Amino acid sequence: MAAAGAAGGSAGGSASRRAQEARRQERVLREQWRAARQQAERWEAASEGEQRIAAQLLMLTERGWRLLVDRRWPGTRAANVDMLLIGPGGVFVIDVKNWRAAPEPSCGRLLAGGFSRDEHRRKLLAVTKAAEVAVASLGMSPVAVRPLMAFAGQRVDAELGRVRLLGEHEIGPALLSERTRLPAASVRALAEHLARVFPEYEDPADHRPARTAARPPTTEADGLFDLDGLREAALDEARRAPIEQWMSFLDPEQLALVRRNWAGPARISGPAGTGKTVVGLHRAAHLAQRTGGRVLYATFANNLPRVQATFLKAMAPAVADRIDFRSLHSWAQEYLHDRGVPVRLHKDKAETAFSLAWKHVGRDSCLAEIDPLPRYWRDEIDYVIKGRGITSFDEYAVLARRRRRAALRRPHRQAVWALYEAYEAERAERAVHDFNDVLSLALAEAAGRNHHCGYTAVVVDEVQDLTLVGVRLLHALVGDSSNGLLLIGDGQQSVYPGGFRLSDAGIDIRGDRGQVLRANYRNSKEIVDTALSVVAEDAFEDLDGLRTPGRRDVDLTYHHGQVQRAALPTVAGHDQALLAALHALTPQERADSAVLCSSKRAIERYLRLLTRAGIGVCSLEQYDGNPSEGVKLGSYRRAKGLEFKRVYLPRYDAVLPPETKQGNGGAGSETAYERGELARSQLFVAMTRARDVLWLGSVTGAGGEYPIRGE
Repeated sequence: MAAAGAAGGSAGGSASRRAQEARRQERVLREQWRAARQQAERWEAASEGEQRIAAQLLMLTERGWRLLVDRRWPGTRAANVDMLLIGPGGVFVIDVKNWRAAPEPSCGRLLAGGFSRDEHRRKLLAVTKAAEVAVASLGMSPVAVRPLMAFAGQRVDAELGRVRLLGEHEIGPALLSERTRLPAASVRALAEHLARVFPEYEDPADHRPARTAARPPTTEADGLFDLDGLREAALDEARRAPIEQWMSFLDPEQLALVRRNWAGPARISGPAGTGKTVVGLHRAAHLAQRTGGRVLYATFANNLPRVQATFLKAMAPAVADRIDFRSLHSWAQEYLHDRGVPVRLHKDKAETAFSLAWKHVGRDSCLAEIDPLPRYWRDEIDYVIKGRGITSFDEYAVLARRRRRAALRRPHRQAVWALYEAYEAERAERAVHDFNDVLSLALAEAAGRNHHCGYTAVVVDEVQDLTLVGVRLLHALVGDSSNGLLLIGDGQQSVYPGGFRLSDAGIDIRGDRGQVLRANYRNSKEIVDTALSVVAEDAFEDLDGLRTPGRRDVDLTYHHGQVQRAALPTVAGHDQALLAALHALTPQERADSAVLCSSKRAIERYLRLLTRAGIGVCSLEQYDGNPSEGVKLGSYRRAKGLEFKRVYLPRYDAVLPPETKQGNGGAGSETAYERGELARSQLFVAMTRARDVLWLGSVTGAGGEYPIRGE
């Protein structure tokens, strides 16, 4: 009983302490509210309703927000902006209304009391555009600026296009619940800059004192900087943050592409590290915000859509629910299912069908003279025949096999076609589809119906990894409409065999609709030079058909990355060096690091090795873009579209053919060289994921090696 009494007393004391803390918090809030009301009431020019809303917002300044009140609209003589609110949740342009009738959003228009009030919405959007221009000069995306109408004496929480409508009692909680997207230094820099761009308003016909900006006192160290200094400070701050927050930065060239109006399909290309994906994400948010419609953001890999969706939700939460991030094949399957088209995708049964076709038709044919490995010929069917939508031998007989080096004479092509037909027969007998069939069925469905696909725009990331049929499918969804299709990718970073030109898909990129980014914000010269040395001799044909040298010029903006090499005589010594390098990192540094491997077998090996050593691991297959503890672990291919502060490549040179290691380049058959070229491209992609450290491990001894080549 005594113990029970003691427990009861302890519980009672805990409840009492919580009650005391709650009362204390209530007193603090009441004091803050009273002070805010007093400050708002000093603005004699403000209406009672505006004062009450200002008091709500002034309370946010205790939590890191800055409030600018009654500012002059730049470029006008007498127009004013009620409020600009800058804080962790972004930049809000606020128009305060004291209407008797409640606002009514209806069919894209603003009504109140049965009358149109749409001119107020249009004016707010125009002011917001001016704020976007001001924020853009600091490298911030236009999606960081949001228009908001606040209604005194009303209860409302609604959206009208990109304009948020909030009542007097809803505005404070709504802004407090905004996801943090700007750190304190960025909030301060933006507030100082906007205070200059939107100066204090003075009515020419009214000599009452202007209302002042509401913000905590600043020290001289908080003072004004030049724009270049602010932009560089924002860039440095982004680099110091966890790698997942890096997507918030845009340079002026990138920002111009985000906001550009294109009269048809467009493409953004450029070497690794130039921010193509960053532009694509901001462009998708901009289009969703501007049009109010849905945007499809498609890519080849299954893991990337999860990561990209997380990044965009942090950047532009207001439009995140209007952008669908999908891998192309999963989207196509759902598209067919919604339209009642049966899909019987079965990877293992399709593999069995090909194995039988190879056994009965291919193995003893003239194809074995060129390459006895069935994988090469499976790729020929997947990427050249079915991937390009070839349906007759006459088409295949004269087809330019882009990015395929082995020359096939007519007898060889006849043998390939016989293998293809045998595979199709075996597959049909098992009543299954392969991945190419899914895209072909979806393309036939999209091309055969004149219905609206539901998307106002389609953004395609890593377009070079898709097949021609996949690109045709996505093009069919929006056609050549203005701002409808944006293709993002770089032919040098292609990690799959085969290739095509955009003209083969009926896509005509003209004039300024083809843009090339050249400023690398990710890699230092040492890392870039190391990566380019792998592909220097591998000229490639890009999607526009231009032959491009492997060693390309790039403008470098980051100079602190370094390459670390660990060459050990044994596998055991190599692995211990890797573990020592990872153990030397802090938990946050490990969370910003990735161990990348060329094959599934190698991934399994290093998962066991790291786990036994007590190093936490997060698989790239499950990584969703949220900051997570543990080293990221995955394949070169799964790392595409991502970046990390530190990248560790164990046994990186084991995937390269001997001629690449020795530097003589041309030894071996054409198909062997083609495999080597693909391996070098994949290694190049893995190397260029690194920002601060690229760790290259190799084994110099002859014994004890394990095979890790291929995936």
